[in-house]
Amino acid sequence: MESAYLQKNLGTCLTQGLAEVARMRPVDPIEYLALWIYKYKNNVTMEQQRQEEMAQLERERELAVMEQEMMERLKAEELLFQQQQLAFQLELEMQEKERQRIEELQRAQEQFEKELRISVENTAKGEDISHGEDGADSGRTLAEISDRYGAPNLSRVEELDEPMLSDMKKLRHKERSFVSFYTVGK
Repeated sequence: MESAYLQKNLGTCLTQGLAEVARMRPVDPIEYLALWIYKYKNNVTMEQQRQEEMAQLERERELAVMEQEMMERLKAEELLFQQQQLAFQLELEMQEKERQRIEELQRAQEQFEKELRISVENTAKGEDISHGEDGADSGRTLAEISDRYGAPNLSRVEELDEPMLSDMKKLRHKERSFVSFYTVGK
């Protein structure tokens, strides 16, 4: 049992120390062996510290790698978030442009309808005026008809035929085509 204890705790140390004494053949082998065992103890302690430091460095390296991977994932997520934000902002801008375009088309359609109504009203008024005039005035100039002082003396202007009912139908057909064209785009 004592030999097992000695073998376990001193076996390697004594074997190497005695081999060193035999190789070196110092003048005082006992003192040499004592100093060698003391130095051996320091070497073993230093080796244990070195192993612990290496293990600590390995753990720190693994933590650094994990932290680097985490930072890369965070940067990737941030980049993805920024891209999503940009896409969302572009979508909002496109929706706003589309809304403005639709409003512009509606205003254009309303303007067209207004102009069409005015044109139809003017055409209807023109027919009423032409029916209300008597045949004697039709050959006179505007200056001759006007009783105002300083009315311009315009040369005779021949009027073209008044729009007929068929012309009114064509105008309404154009209005429907215009309205259907702009409502299809919505």
